[in-house]
Amino acid sequence: MQEKLREIFPQHYPKREALIPILQDVQGAFGYVPSEAMAAVARYCRMDPVEVFGVATFYAQFKFRPIGKKTVMVCQGTACHVMGGGRVLEEVRTQLGVAPGETTGDGKYTLETVACIGACALAPAMVVNKQTYGRMKAERVTEILNANRGD
Repeated sequence: MQEKLREIFPQHYPKREALIPILQDVQGAFGYVPSEAMAAVARYCRMDPVEVFGVATFYAQFKFRPIGKKTVMVCQGTACHVMGGGRVLEEVRTQLGVAPGETTGDGKYTLETVACIGACALAPAMVVNKQTYGRMKAERVTEILNANRGD
């Protein structure tokens, strides 16, 4: 970890203003922001670790646990909710065996819910990595997850 941090830090000024870009680079290197890295970032930026943690937890983009190779996001926005997004989410939860915010034991999938993915006309919608699936039905979840298992 220290080696990667030694590569990241020189790319940024050790100032509070560089905190978010540094955290983004740390997450890019590790796939998430490990607590040890967050402490090192605090030292580098001459900030209190609690401040760094506060900023990092404010932004949804930062993850604090390793995420799966694939991310499954099920929209729970108003249009998706009204059109059956809850049933889609429940089916994904059942098939993956995890709750939103969790990663499967084999590290293949992380399940997330989002307030809106911007595809309201396709409600309910689900995204696997960057592929959007619209007009979802619980019955299609198996087909979509199976199509994405081999990648």
